Amino acid sequence: MARFRNLDPYPQRGLRHVLEWKLGTRRPDRQQPFVTPRVENDGAALHAANASLTWIGHSSFALRLGGLVILTDPVLVDRVGLTRRNVEVGLALEKMPAVDVIAVSHAHHDHLDVRSVRMVEAHNARLGAPRPVVMLPTAVGRYLAGSQLVERGWWEHHQVGRVRFTLVPQQHWSMRGPFDRDETLWGGWVMQAPEGTAYHAGDTGWFGHFGEIARRVGAIDWAMLPIGAYDPPWFMQPQHMGPEEAGRAFLELGAKNLVCMHWGTFKLTDEPLGEPVERMHAWWDAEGPGERGRLWRLDVGESRRL
Repeated sequence: MARFRNLDPYPQRGLRHVLEWKLGTRRPDRQQPFVTPRVENDGAALHAANASLTWIGHSSFALRLGGLVILTDPVLVDRVGLTRRNVEVGLALEKMPAVDVIAVSHAHHDHLDVRSVRMVEAHNARLGAPRPVVMLPTAVGRYLAGSQLVERGWWEHHQVGRVRFTLVPQQHWSMRGPFDRDETLWGGWVMQAPEGTAYHAGDTGWFGHFGEIARRVGAIDWAMLPIGAYDPPWFMQPQHMGPEEAGRAFLELGAKNLVCMHWGTFKLTDEPLGEPVERMHAWWDAEGPGERGRLWRLDVGESRRL
């Protein structure tokens, strides 16, 4: 099968590199205790007519946008593989209205959780609602047979109601098993609606095309950018941005607000769970646009109006 490639190629990391990382010496000061902030959410914001965004945890958000209920990269279970959540799901599925769209960025297990997609489909069925449309990068539908799937390549669009979805390039890779490396595409979703434009970057390292995204899709109001899973840098930097790179991407995008994600939920890499937001705040104060209100560091379960 044909394999997909990044716009900015980088050397692939293989089993040898994984073993070098996992079996190498780790600094004890990198293992600091941290409790990820969480608030209770009764689902009221998502049921209301006003546009809103709720952080469920990791890269999972629930949006009310353009009259639709949209879930990004939903992971609604207690563990991904052997990795348990450090904080409960921010909004229980039973408190949500029917979901119109699920937007998945790529096939990694912490972004495409098949169990969670099936849970959402069953939730809609209990409410007497149609199956959600599942928006996917090219070829990812192979893992979700039987769902209502729409696959798109980079820069391709699909309209659902009043929301236009565009898949944009990211710097990453894909794999779910030992023999399917890069056989499915990865990307981020831009969601353009009457209330504004939201951009969910999925997983990405820094690459030289954030400015191109802004030029091609127009003004971005809410940029959901990953800020965690960056340590050790020699292994992670090509595929995961750190806080400073996320800040640089935010400036390149010319976005109005930066929404932090991909931190505090799963302990995937070596940095302390709370370090990404500390470094994000430090970068913002030193190099950011100044207004702290434009940096959205949400608690898990927190909702904000859009």
